[in-house]
Amino acid sequence: MNRIVLLSITVLAAVCLVPAGTSSALEKTIGKLTVTSSAFKDGGMIPRKYTADGANVSPPLAISGIPTAAKSLAIICDDPDAPRGTFVHWVLFNWPSGSKSIPENVPTKERLPNGAIQGKNDFGKIGYGGPAPPYGVHRYYFKAYALDKMLDLKPGITKRQLEDAMKGHILAQGHIMGRYGRK
Repeated sequence: MNRIVLLSITVLAAVCLVPAGTSSALEKTIGKLTVTSSAFKDGGMIPRKYTADGANVSPPLAISGIPTAAKSLAIICDDPDAPRGTFVHWVLFNWPSGSKSIPENVPTKERLPNGAIQGKNDFGKIGYGGPAPPYGVHRYYFKAYALDKMLDLKPGITKRQLEDAMKGHILAQGHIMGRYGRK
């Protein structure tokens, strides 16, 4: 009995001594993707063409550092500066991982010819909805995720549903941030 108690105390002490934020051997290490766009630089201004004030088409994105084990890519674009909290502009998943880019003007359809599926943005529509800040300059994060599987989800899902489904399946992630504003 004393050995069991001593062993339990030793294990508990070892667990308590692990610094906060330290990964255990059971956790996946998430790699880094590099996301760029020929339309704007990271931290730069998003051209009007890619906003609700212009043609409202999605910008081209290039993604590098995709792990060979990746089966699909997912994209989330959101605006953390929106007055009522983060506003979602794009939810896209099951983009083939062999494609290192997402072209300009992805059609706003539920299912795309390459098998990718789009969710609903906070405008209540399927696909990309460009920046449309009510005032001031806002930041728009185009986040890319390399996943170890294709996701069995239906079109029209929300950002939260996508994030929940991606848990434990993200091999690498990265983002590019662009700005857009109105006076």
